[in-house]
Amino acid sequence: MPRTTASPRRSRLFRTAAAFTVLVALAGYLAVQYLSGHEGAPRCTVASADGGEGRTYGMSPAQAANAATISAVGTTRGLPERAVTIALATALQESALRNIDHGDRDSLGLFQQRPSQGWGTPAQIMDPVYASAEFYEHLAEVPGYSRLPLTVAAQRVQKSGFPQAYAKHEPDAALLAAALTGRAPASLTCSLPAAADGPGDAAEVRSGLVRAFGKDVLPSAGSAGASAAGTVSVPVRAEGDATSRRGWELAHWAVAQAGTLRIEEVAYAGRVWTTDTGWRTERKESGTTAVRMRLAQ
Repeated sequence: MPRTTASPRRSRLFRTAAAFTVLVALAGYLAVQYLSGHEGAPRCTVASADGGEGRTYGMSPAQAANAATISAVGTTRGLPERAVTIALATALQESALRNIDHGDRDSLGLFQQRPSQGWGTPAQIMDPVYASAEFYEHLAEVPGYSRLPLTVAAQRVQKSGFPQAYAKHEPDAALLAAALTGRAPASLTCSLPAAADGPGDAAEVRSGLVRAFGKDVLPSAGSAGASAAGTVSVPVRAEGDATSRRGWELAHWAVAQAGTLRIEEVAYAGRVWTTDTGWRTERKESGTTAVRMRLAQ
């Protein structure tokens, strides 16, 4: 009798333990996918400028778009690449470059800023341009932030309960900053499916450029540099090496935003990016005076 009674009990315990193990494994898998930015086939990659066996970092198109916005807001404010690196590392830690509508207590957005702590209204904080500008405004108030260890500079802005957490993101943030500020040409690419949401809207592209880079990014309010139907051409106004860097900053922004704005091709300085091939050398020199974006039709 004792053996007959104990056997079903052990069986039930085994089934319960097995079910619990499966649930834990599933929860772990979902958590990894959430944190790693898995969103299916579309993927963006940034690589070190030296190519070859250099460092790479992968992310979803949504993450790339947010990173490009953070960078554009920083450079438009005249801040150095180091400031962009600090901002990107902070957003990588706080939200994994996601514009999330939840967090600890009332924390929101890319930087997990809190309305109750004076960072703005919930709607403002959920705007990546506004949130990035607020971060940079506070960072600029940190004396000598560019010379401080990254985690120290970030912590003086964020006042996090985990002040050392930002340091581990510095290598990836530096890689992103080099590409998105234009210092590393043709180093950001995105693999995207053919546009499924209809044709691109040139007015929407112009609006995105102005929001990220300011109104001076375009030649005039009514022009936008459109050279042909379905194409937006953005002049590059700078001199010498600054021209190339500014051009690549705009080109990488366009690639990062391609999925959202339905941009199929980006051309600059003899290189062309398309949604299916990535960057390639263009036979006919495209010049360095403008970045050309061809929209889905």
